[in-house]
Amino acid sequence: MSEMATVEVSFTALPAHVRTARLVATAVARRSGVDEALLDEVRLAVGEACSRAVEAHRMYCPSEPVRIALTDSAGRFEVEVTDAGGPGGGDGAAAADGTAAAAAEPGSPVLEHGLGLAVIAGLADDVQISESADGVSIRMSWPAVGLGR
Repeated sequence: MSEMATVEVSFTALPAHVRTARLVATAVARRSGVDEALLDEVRLAVGEACSRAVEAHRMYCPSEPVRIALTDSAGRFEVEVTDAGGPGGGDGAAAADGTAAAAAEPGSPVLEHGLGLAVIAGLADDVQISESADGVSIRMSWPAVGLGR
């Protein structure tokens, strides 16, 4: 496979599309040379990142698509899931009463955001999270076959 081969996918922010994103990521990871033993981690991490993005979009910008870029570069398989909503993105919507305190309750998007990221960090070999005014980008990567862990 050539350097920097990238597959880009965008999908409507619906939970049903998360399964498709997981299947595509797993197939591209396999083709990129990710060890079979790591494919479940890829599938689960991508599913978690996409689920988090779908929820952010449903709350803040339901008409905007969730975007995924899958890249094979320099012996690494990298997945970047980008959303246009959630903390730092979308329309910047806060809790209904305008405070952050309400958002820290169990089951709130802010708490789930943190838990989802902790799960992803435990599954991916390397994770980078960046938040901007445009949304959140989660970049995860795994080694290709032959590099070891």
